Amino acid sequence: MGASQSERVHVFQDLADKTGFSTEQVQNLHDRFMYLTQDEDTLRREHFDSISYLAFNPIRRQIIEAFFDKRNLGQNEAGCLQEIGFEEFLTILAFFRPPKPHATEEEIENIRRAKLRFLFNMHDTDNDGIITLDEYRLVVEKLLFSYETIDTENAKAISDAAMLEVASVTVGQMGPDEFYEGITFEHFLQILKGVEIETNMHIRFLDTTTMQCFKKE
Repeated sequence: MGASQSERVHVFQDLADKTGFSTEQVQNLHDRFMYLTQDEDTLRREHFDSISYLAFNPIRRQIIEAFFDKRNLGQNEAGCLQEIGFEEFLTILAFFRPPKPHATEEEIENIRRAKLRFLFNMHDTDNDGIITLDEYRLVVEKLLFSYETIDTENAKAISDAAMLEVASVTVGQMGPDEFYEGITFEHFLQILKGVEIETNMHIRFLDTTTMQCFKKE
């Protein structure tokens, strides 16, 4: 962002208004963005390699791809970008921001729905509007593989059983010839009904105290 100090203040205020972060948080996140990109104006996938916290995350690839997914960036089309600027970076991080104090019920519900749509997109890797058994299995297996005592066959069995449980919750008893295509977004909302995702969905980013808006683990 090669701009004068006054122009930068104006840009940061505009971004704060759009995302709900404070101008101080926007400044801190811009510093972090420039650290990641090594002072370049755009962020690419390989820049995430320097985040040690992500290195051992079993769904690292899905997390990184979420930053480049056009669906999460307000673009009405499928596909991914090859690189993003600071505003897009901030837009993604805003999904992890908890509601502001004294938010109305409508505002909280909108935030909850946006967060759930973000999570849904992360697992709907082929952008077809459905989390299929294969997509669901991939995520579950990656999570289970972090436990060394669970092998591939057991992980597959657990993920298949979990999908059948989801089917029973969302569509009820299926006939012997029926095929469960997968989890739609409406099913996803139903599955996570009652889960306080609007405050529990947070991120630990670069282990830094500059991310004061996110919960520490």
